Amino acid sequence: MSGSAVPPGPGSGSAPCRFAHYFVLCGIDADSGLEPDELAVLYQWLEADRLGKTSDTADRKSGENFDQSPLRRTFKSKVLAHYPQNIEWNPFDQDAVNMLCMPKGLSFRTQTDNRDPQFHSFIITREDGSRTYGFVLTFYEEVTSKQICTAMQTLYQMHNAEQCSSVCASSSCSMDSLASSLDEGDSTSLAKMQRYNSYDINRDTLYVSKSICLIAPLPFMQACKKFLIQLYKAVTSQQPPPLPLESYIHNILYEVPLPPPGRSLKLYGVYEPIVCQRPGPNELPLFDYPLREAFELLGLENLIQVFTCVLLEMQILLYSQDYQRLMTVAEGITTLLFPFQWQHVYVPILPASLLHFLDAPVPYLMGLQSKEGTDRSKLELPQEANLCFVDIDNHFIELPEELPQFPNKLDFIQEISEVLLQFGVPLEATLHSSESATKLKNLVLSELANDKKNGNIPSNTINMYELLKGNETIARLQALAKRTGVAVDKMSITVPLVEKERDVKLQCEEGELRDYKLNVQLREVFANRFTQMFSDYEAFVIQAAQDRESWLTNREQMQNFDKASFLSDQSEPYLPFLSHFIETQMFATFIDNKIMSQWEEKDPFLRVFDLRIDKMRLYNVRAPTLRTSAYQKCNTLKEAAQAIEQRLSKIDHTAIHPHLLDMKIGQGKYEQGFFPKLQSDVLATGPTNNNRWVSRSATAQRRKDRLRQHSEHIGLDNDLREKYMQEARTLGKNLRQPKLSDLSPAVIAQTNWKFVEGLLKECRMKTKRMLVEKMGHEAVELGHGEANITGLEENTLIASLCDLLERIWSHGLQVKQGKSALWSHLIQYQDREEKQEHLAESPVAIGPERRKSDTGLVLPTLRVSLISDMRHIQNMSEIKTDVGRARAWIRLSLEKKLLSQHLKQLLSNQALAKKLYKRYAFLRCEEEREQFLYHLLSLNAVNYFCFTSVFTTIVIPYRTVIIPIKKLSNAITTSNPWICVSGELGDTGIMQIPKNLLEMTFECQNLGKLTTVQLGHDNSGLLAKWLVDCVMVRNEITGHTYKFPCGRWLGKGVDDGSLERILIGELVSSTSDEDLAKQCRTPPQQKSPTTARRLSITTLTGKATKPNAGQIQEGIGEAVNNIVKHFHKPEKERGSLTVLLCGENGLVAALEQVFHHGFKSARIFHKNVFIWDFIEKTVAYFETTDQAGDSEEDVLLQKSSYATFCRYVNAINTAPRSIGKDGKFQILVCLGTRDHFLPQWIPLLAECPAITRMYEENALLRDRMTVNTLIRVLQTLQDFNIILEGSLIKGVDV
Repeated sequence: MSGSAVPPGPGSGSAPCRFAHYFVLCGIDADSGLEPDELAVLYQWLEADRLGKTSDTADRKSGENFDQSPLRRTFKSKVLAHYPQNIEWNPFDQDAVNMLCMPKGLSFRTQTDNRDPQFHSFIITREDGSRTYGFVLTFYEEVTSKQICTAMQTLYQMHNAEQCSSVCASSSCSMDSLASSLDEGDSTSLAKMQRYNSYDINRDTLYVSKSICLIAPLPFMQACKKFLIQLYKAVTSQQPPPLPLESYIHNILYEVPLPPPGRSLKLYGVYEPIVCQRPGPNELPLFDYPLREAFELLGLENLIQVFTCVLLEMQILLYSQDYQRLMTVAEGITTLLFPFQWQHVYVPILPASLLHFLDAPVPYLMGLQSKEGTDRSKLELPQEANLCFVDIDNHFIELPEELPQFPNKLDFIQEISEVLLQFGVPLEATLHSSESATKLKNLVLSELANDKKNGNIPSNTINMYELLKGNETIARLQALAKRTGVAVDKMSITVPLVEKERDVKLQCEEGELRDYKLNVQLREVFANRFTQMFSDYEAFVIQAAQDRESWLTNREQMQNFDKASFLSDQSEPYLPFLSHFIETQMFATFIDNKIMSQWEEKDPFLRVFDLRIDKMRLYNVRAPTLRTSAYQKCNTLKEAAQAIEQRLSKIDHTAIHPHLLDMKIGQGKYEQGFFPKLQSDVLATGPTNNNRWVSRSATAQRRKDRLRQHSEHIGLDNDLREKYMQEARTLGKNLRQPKLSDLSPAVIAQTNWKFVEGLLKECRMKTKRMLVEKMGHEAVELGHGEANITGLEENTLIASLCDLLERIWSHGLQVKQGKSALWSHLIQYQDREEKQEHLAESPVAIGPERRKSDTGLVLPTLRVSLISDMRHIQNMSEIKTDVGRARAWIRLSLEKKLLSQHLKQLLSNQALAKKLYKRYAFLRCEEEREQFLYHLLSLNAVNYFCFTSVFTTIVIPYRTVIIPIKKLSNAITTSNPWICVSGELGDTGIMQIPKNLLEMTFECQNLGKLTTVQLGHDNSGLLAKWLVDCVMVRNEITGHTYKFPCGRWLGKGVDDGSLERILIGELVSSTSDEDLAKQCRTPPQQKSPTTARRLSITTLTGKATKPNAGQIQEGIGEAVNNIVKHFHKPEKERGSLTVLLCGENGLVAALEQVFHHGFKSARIFHKNVFIWDFIEKTVAYFETTDQAGDSEEDVLLQKSSYATFCRYVNAINTAPRSIGKDGKFQILVCLGTRDHFLPQWIPLLAECPAITRMYEENALLRDRMTVNTLIRVLQTLQDFNIILEGSLIKGVDV
């Protein structure tokens, strides 16, 4: 337990293998009397601070809270005794134990109240992640101290005086409302209520809560519960117990060993033996809480949803009136994670004084006790964007948005439901009997208990038998219960615990065995699911380091798991879940443990998991390399249940019987109903080392336990390992559980500082990860196609960035507004800015003032501001929630490379930041905030399309500008121009450009990344010829600008006579192109082939350098290679195939070079000759001649090749499009590639007689070897299914 270590007490040598480490007694300290609970006061102070009240009012209220009746107030409890004083391995932390034994402090009752004992357990997580378990029974003991009774009487007199004055001050109607809230005419009840809520020293007996607790190294919950209940029975029974209580406590502390793994143990309570069992080394780890209860409380469907949230490391808040329920659900869900382990803050019972911990901007799993009668809507939580809220008592959960489904969820639920039904557990959440009783009380008393000025009847303490005797309401309630499906027989009021024990003694063993069997079978089903999902995880673990030290040192820089390959091996529907899951801390730790297992003993969870995978491979005849998508049920249910049954039916070890100790006579005299004062000297130390189990294997056991629980005792190596592991694993690890002992404001501030540092570190890791992902892919793809990954991995990383920003924005909030703290901040900023309208009129402009081309025509500057981007998001009707809007805004800002700048602008309004955030909030730590913005700035180094690719159905405004080359032609054509813009998600269709205008705006559904523009005109009027330099198109929301270079004429009788051209686009960087060329060593993205290349081929001057034969062959190889690589990428990461076919270094351009090599292109009568002329000549030749082949088969084959070639060329020539000769050649190559005809056509063209007339002797097409090589290279494309963009082949019917 956290807290300073105390020197080990005597008799603690064998502590690690003892069944229980401490016995603790908590309750009221008669000497110090009634002290208000300081922690509760601190909590109220924190609450007042959070709600912005002044501290003096909070102090006044918290010191003496007259609003609340004294029996309902919290008073300070104390650890009255604990034995032994201290244990070396597990130092005793008094504050933490006191707070967790009595999370609400002391509570008082009178003889009229319900005083049933209550059992709950708790957990303390040490900083190294090891755990200690506590088991507590709280019961009520009569107050014998006259002083305390008098103090209570005085408090009541003060309280009543306060009540009277407030009633007189308020109007009489409050009394009416009080009366009306009861059943009409039920005036007797009112009198009863008033009587119950008072305390009269002469008439009433006062009782106060007291707790007995066992603290143990392993969670033997059932055994500890039975032991404590038997102790309690001994105290309350009329006969004194067979031996003094010290004998039983000494026995369980010092003489009962932990059962060895795989064995069962019988120990002795006061009245009857207690049996417990421990799983073997190759079985699932020990778990003693009833999973049946967790499933009954939440229902199967809800439990799976919460389980998914835990796996994805969201923030999980459990909410219930009952501490034990919080523990049962928390422990139940975390045990089902096997082989993974929860790595973050884990506090199943959060004491009221620690509520500020819900502000923690890290993943957590916490349990909060709900106050009776409080409504979920009144619970103010600092952040809800990523919160899973679980209201256990009302079987209700609230999930975060966009929660991915657990793989095979339906089959999985079906398999679990079969197990549950076999044990008679309902699949829907059900009301327990005790809960029905509570509900019943709440229905009767809700009106009263919630009204602060009415005498505050403590609803959970009223004796139900008294209150409901002869009350007609109960009949109505039972009828209502029947209608709502609650079984009426279950509505019996809870019998006191002791009687219940007596009744069910016989069935108890059987029921317990059923629970054990159900537990193990459910856990087997969950474990089997992970075994199936990760059966070949080892194949993807990257074992990079040679030795342990170098791995630990470079842990942060290393990639330990090949995520991309693993995901590409999974079925499509499971990817959203798996891509998130493999980014979690629990998965990273699992893989770290796997790598560490080369150098040290395997982590126990990992060892068991690996054994299961080996066993599965042994039984599965299928090749381990083939993944099967069929759902495979768990087949080990029977043997798992049998193992437990065998252990429990045949007891392996029996502990020593409790015996008389060497005690002083006359002390600790038995008095019914009072827990005796124990003799501390006999309980402070254990027996000397003479019993059989301590010496036997004690050293081995001690060594094992020490290794397991305390890496700090192993020496420097492990210190080093811990240090690096702590550093390497992100944050939250050192904050697994808040320190419970010290809660001064200074400690709270220090904790928040840890959070600030952690958030900054997480931001650094996330931005680095996002950059590495992108840059890694860019490096692989240098020189061809897209330099951006899209799809799954990117989406996961961006979603986790959105989550991080939400957590940063909700850290240290003054008052919470809405579910998204970031969006709420943005809205308030927007309101303020819009009020100062003169500022809003001139938003910030980004990027160069104007994009100028050599013609002087420009694309007008896109004025950009944070507010205008918010308006774009607000106008999107598809997004319904604030969390969704915040995420969309982050995506848009990231895509525009403005995220850091926008957030800087948002935070520049310091007055607003001060209004919204406390001093310790991350956003008000200057230096960290600057570093955070700097990390986000680094994301501008790469292109993201995370907005465009996600919101595919929104309507986007585009602006287009056509830039002609004025020096050589008219700026404006007299004909009627038109344009069609295409992108990855669709095209605009043909749009007429208004005459005499070169710029237009249009709106259409999101086109995605733009790929091609078709530009053309109808050749009418006198100045029909048009020389276009390029077309620019801009997305007016994201600001992405695409340039479509042309550099060719459009018009009949000029260039190749084309009236329309297909242009290939490139994304323009926001810096000017000249700067880009200087900075960037990466080859720019591909674009339309420029006129320069074509001119270098067709001019006679020979000034332009022509590529030689070697370069041309290299170009073909490169172009084909890029297409092959394109198809070897995961589908979601492929770029545009159009670019690879028709772009600057694409296949069409490469084949043009081949066809131009040695081409006799002399201008006969000033007329250019084009490749298409050669193609048409070969078609004419094929259509008029009969071929003679060596065999009939050859002739048929040749004939069919001729026929297809002629058909394709004629189809292109007759298409209703005014495409020029070079454009026609492009279409032919694209169709030939798509339909896999190119390798057949090339030899036909090379053997056609027209080649000798039109090509030089040294032309590549006339060289047999080159032609054969070319055919072989093109044949590598035969395996791929090539789909062409519609704009390339529109109108061509083949």
